[in-house]
Amino acid sequence: MDPSLRESKSVRMPDYVMPSMGSWFWTKVLQPSDYEKFIDTLSLHAPYNLLTTSFRIPGKEITGNELHQQIKGAAEYAQKKGISLVVDLDVRLARRAFESRYPDELQEMLMLKQVKYTGTDSVRAVVRSMDLNDHYTHRTTHYISLKGALLRTYAYRYSGGVIDPESLTDITFECNLLSESKDSVTVMVPCDHGGLTHACVMVSFTHLAPDVFAPHLMEFQRQLIRDYADVPLAGVCKDEWGFPPCFAPTKSEFWYSGYRAGAYAKRTDGRDLLEDCLLMSLGIEGQERERRMAINHFMEMSYQRNSELEVDFYNSVKEVFGPLAVTATHPTWWPYPDAREYKKNGLAWWGARRDWAQTDELTPYAVRTSLAKKWQSPVWYNMYYANNVADYERSVWSHALAGGRINYHPLYPGSESLDDRTMELLKGDLMRAECRIRLLNYITQTPLDCPVAVIFGHACTMNWAGPAYDDVGMELVDSLWQLGFPADLIPSSEIRGNQLHIDDRGWITYGLQRYAAVVLYHPEFEEPATAGFFSRAADGPTRMYRIGEWTQDFNGQDYNGSESLPASMIAMDNIHAVIPEIRKALQAKGIGRVTPSVVFRENIFPSSSSPPTTGFCRLIDGTMIRIAGTEHVGGDPIHTTMEVDGHTVFFDAVGMAAIRLDNKGRVEAMAAGGLKSFKSTGLEITLNDRTDMALWRNERGKWEGVIQGTEDDVPPELLKITGDWSQLALPLPYHAYSSLALYL
Repeated sequence: MDPSLRESKSVRMPDYVMPSMGSWFWTKVLQPSDYEKFIDTLSLHAPYNLLTTSFRIPGKEITGNELHQQIKGAAEYAQKKGISLVVDLDVRLARRAFESRYPDELQEMLMLKQVKYTGTDSVRAVVRSMDLNDHYTHRTTHYISLKGALLRTYAYRYSGGVIDPESLTDITFECNLLSESKDSVTVMVPCDHGGLTHACVMVSFTHLAPDVFAPHLMEFQRQLIRDYADVPLAGVCKDEWGFPPCFAPTKSEFWYSGYRAGAYAKRTDGRDLLEDCLLMSLGIEGQERERRMAINHFMEMSYQRNSELEVDFYNSVKEVFGPLAVTATHPTWWPYPDAREYKKNGLAWWGARRDWAQTDELTPYAVRTSLAKKWQSPVWYNMYYANNVADYERSVWSHALAGGRINYHPLYPGSESLDDRTMELLKGDLMRAECRIRLLNYITQTPLDCPVAVIFGHACTMNWAGPAYDDVGMELVDSLWQLGFPADLIPSSEIRGNQLHIDDRGWITYGLQRYAAVVLYHPEFEEPATAGFFSRAADGPTRMYRIGEWTQDFNGQDYNGSESLPASMIAMDNIHAVIPEIRKALQAKGIGRVTPSVVFRENIFPSSSSPPTTGFCRLIDGTMIRIAGTEHVGGDPIHTTMEVDGHTVFFDAVGMAAIRLDNKGRVEAMAAGGLKSFKSTGLEITLNDRTDMALWRNERGKWEGVIQGTEDDVPPELLKITGDWSQLALPLPYHAYSSLALYL
């Protein structure tokens, strides 16, 4: 390409279009020669508008002046190249600073160890701490234990898997504390209590992490953001927020602190959290209802507090960097809604406010599309990494077929250099595929149309003493996607948060999505407001189903919830019974299938449904998208005649073709990769050379368009439609040149 021509055409989309995103990780403090080379390379070889930038630097925190100045320099340099930085200012990147300022506000892990009496001698109990680690700490200091402390010891009779309440005795001051350290706590438990069979030692280890319930955590978080007000950032990011990670959660470990205990007492009329941790862990005979109540409150605290912190983070970013500042990235940690995520953050994904829906790794598609409805996000972004480039090449098309895009995390594992891993993604035709798909961002107004919602009981799925622990309905959701009926997965807490609502025509809606069918999945422990919500939809067009009984309220009291739900909500025994009913309901409303998803699994994560790399989908606003990327990374040929709302549309294109018609069958918007010809009512296009393009009617009803990758002027055939065209350049192929100096 003529360099002068390239200068007149940007590789990057304008600010008013949803961006293309990549990730950048610093493993050392970068000098100008380091970050300039990296940004120069991306500016030439990648289409990214934004780089979500985070730090994994041993011995360095974001409070340090040296790192601050280098981040500022990198942001200023990137701006010159048309790329904006969204920088990670998470408090976990300043844990030593937090510890120094608030040494009494660190996170504790409460560990319960039950010991059995074997005679009249005292029993020696040793409780050991854990060295916790995640992506924020694997190159730096882990969430290490700083100190241990014995909090309480109980003795009791234990039989049939529960404690005899009449035998329960606090023997803390009768125990002999042999040692307390950051590594372990050792206690000699006396056995001179006639008839008692067991004891439980309750030990707290303080970890190098801010207490989620710390009173100064929000202010510390805000100050970190304010400290970077002088840096020209497009926004700020944090990801996978919550308690330190536990990959194998047990019922004998609880995230604890004095501040959490105080908050728990306040919301439960003075109940003692340590006592209730014993109840929640082991159970006490005759106190089953109290146990369920305690678990509900404890787990809801996790969800609500972590959501509060996320919302405060979002608001702080806007206050410091302006209303258009981007808040990124994903709230998902273990990318599956199960017990690991419950312990991490109370499954607060839907409470973590973002500008656009964002997930990571293999988060189920039903969550991605649900979050897009929550944040009214035209597309969702999934921060994706894999072991080889082929997985990215599959995912870029699969994501697009569900209304999503990749935030390109560097290849993993591979080279030790994260920069090298990033460059691997710039080879081949992966970026060519990304550039074809990004044209959809010009015409995409709404996310994927999902005619079904599965609303799972948020309390029920997190309550290990309840009837449906660790079950959000993923089998049902996956089955629907595999039938070609995409479904959103939504927690029932969105009802109490007034995010799910009934529109003026009686539809159950979430954002812009109207649901033809809704399944209330295991509503045990719901509040009466849930019944009230569905009762208001009783006479509306949404077909409603229920799986699971509702016999108790949130506090474990008897509640005939099933009878309080409307008669029009059909009770079903299981998912296999409800699926045929949903199909009938959708067919009765004239809702057709889209391309069925397939079962997919990668790495260590649970399997779930994923769209294939060739097929079609439908957005809420009626946009029909055809994707073809199975045989060739840059896109396969598309020769298709599509029926759209009773009208015939023809495409000869490559990789991607999309169309939206108005209520008279006229083209409102279209996009295509490698377009050769297009035909619909009132509009025909035939081009001499294949051209990536998008065309749409703007707010004035006038045609506007963009073409991509051509060295020439706008083709005369397109100028006949409108003179209002912009042009995008394509990134230069990275593999075609041996030296960056060729471009500089």
